[in-house]
Amino acid sequence: MNGYLNESNFLMLEEGFTSRDLLEQLLAELGPVSHQQAFFVADLGAIVKKHLCFLKALPRVKPYFQLRCNGSEGVIRLLAELGTGFACANKAEISRVQSIGVPADKIFYSSPCKQLAHLRYAAEHRVQLMTFDNEVELSKVARSHPQARMLLGITADSSSSASSSMSFGATLQSCQHLLEAAKEQAVEVVGISFHLGSHGLEPQAFAQAVATAQLAFEMGTELGYRMHLLDIGGGFPGTEDTRAHFEEIAAMINSALDLYFPDGCGVEIIATPGRYYVTSAFTFAASITAREEVVPEQLSSDGRWDAMACTVPSAASCLTAPAPQPSCTRPCPEHPSHSSSLQGPPGEAEDHIADGLELPELQEGDWLLFENMGAYSITASALPGECAQPHITYTMSHLAWKTIQLFQRKPPQTEDDRESICAPLSCGWEMAETLCVTPVCTPASII
Repeated sequence: MNGYLNESNFLMLEEGFTSRDLLEQLLAELGPVSHQQAFFVADLGAIVKKHLCFLKALPRVKPYFQLRCNGSEGVIRLLAELGTGFACANKAEISRVQSIGVPADKIFYSSPCKQLAHLRYAAEHRVQLMTFDNEVELSKVARSHPQARMLLGITADSSSSASSSMSFGATLQSCQHLLEAAKEQAVEVVGISFHLGSHGLEPQAFAQAVATAQLAFEMGTELGYRMHLLDIGGGFPGTEDTRAHFEEIAAMINSALDLYFPDGCGVEIIATPGRYYVTSAFTFAASITAREEVVPEQLSSDGRWDAMACTVPSAASCLTAPAPQPSCTRPCPEHPSHSSSLQGPPGEAEDHIADGLELPELQEGDWLLFENMGAYSITASALPGECAQPHITYTMSHLAWKTIQLFQRKPPQTEDDRESICAPLSCGWEMAETLCVTPVCTPASII
């Protein structure tokens, strides 16, 4: 074991007990207390399974987790234990991962636009791998971090709608000029980077981007650079209800890599997945602190108001991820649904959460559960004046913990452990399948 994660960092679930069971137990213990703060329950075992699936589907690709997607300590410690790198966007994120002992060579300063103070911090803490896509960024790096190892960020020339979602990147036509400018300023360029994002993603867009990267590689090689690193970015889906599934995208990436960067060519491949790892691992719970019936133009046929507005704790309104359809915590099949909206406390800067939700009639103290809330809901650190992050209860099954030990090639500690898991590392793929917890789709109901 690497020592980043131990059993004090999470609750070990008993055999046959899931994180959903723990969540319902916590809510039962709380009871209808309207002032109880919102909180998360995170299943670290789900992240273990995602990691094993990533390595199986993309065996040549080394993941660098995109920290801005989820900066919670349990996630950082788990992924560091599993040996991933970290893609950090600023000084705070770099400091966060280094504070638990992650070495500098496992950190990728991935922001395309870097503040000078943050760039100097990276230099002082020996974080060398970073990206650029214009002359301004290149000049900043040349002045403030001459030991940096740079990736030229490119945009893919593709007619696919996915390419329009890319937030940065130099065109292929401008690559030659930028590489020559880097040469003039004695900046070391070691490879190419692209990032397609997750909106409207099509597998073919990855193939086009890899082909474009190969052309940029050739330009760098002709200028005398030792081009040996390709970053294929992120954008991998975190749930199964997407148009393109992860396995489909991975198959297209593998085909493109085999064609343009075949195994043995000396090029290392990395990726910066974010939501893929954490989306489905987190469930968010928030209680109703106030409610208001919105008077429509006329009563519905059953004599009830057909609209309702509910207020949840301030922690819920601080979430940066869009809230999916919530479920309530007690079945109530006889109650009709109402068109509902959710809001944070009045006066909060971001108090609006969701509209048009079909929910049963809710009362103060009722709990709403939001599944698939692990992506872009928890930052690495809160800025002064920002609301505090909701509490997170981390969980993991015995099987998931044993899988981590197996992955790290640590012998099982007891005879029972040795009998319950496979000895060869390759058996971890079969074991990963047993870690999969089917998503719970609870019908909306009330307490």
